[in-house]
Amino acid sequence: MARRQPIRLAAQDADDLAVISAALQDAVAQLGDFTFDRKTRRFTAVFNRFRWEDGKARQGWRTRSALDVSGVLHVRSKRLKQDAPGAIVSLLSLIFEEGDAPGGEICLAFSGSGELRIKVECIDALLVDIAEPWPAKGRPKHETDE
Repeated sequence: MARRQPIRLAAQDADDLAVISAALQDAVAQLGDFTFDRKTRRFTAVFNRFRWEDGKARQGWRTRSALDVSGVLHVRSKRLKQDAPGAIVSLLSLIFEEGDAPGGEICLAFSGSGELRIKVECIDALLVDIAEPWPAKGRPKHETDE
């Protein structure tokens, strides 16, 4: 097996964030793996990310990846079980909604209509693979897949 290179993606604008969103599509996480440190104004989430960059491999690979967002003013959630740190969520997308420039909200949309809104001074995010990949149990399917 050829060694799979880990990704390290930085986002400083909405276009950069769209690249991170594509890399994280169909990532799964436990709610207990999301943290907001008010003192450092940093939000961190650890996901099991499907490695879309590996192409059309039949089964595919997953890896642990950390999303770090700096300059966070506050975090709000909707339809996420805050009292269930073991609850598993599946990420659909990250979208930036502009507010007072250069600030706004980074919205993490999850299956089942859950969402997490991260109010930021500006976009300052980093996605890094933090573990070796392992074979995925299956490839995520979408309505447009053949």
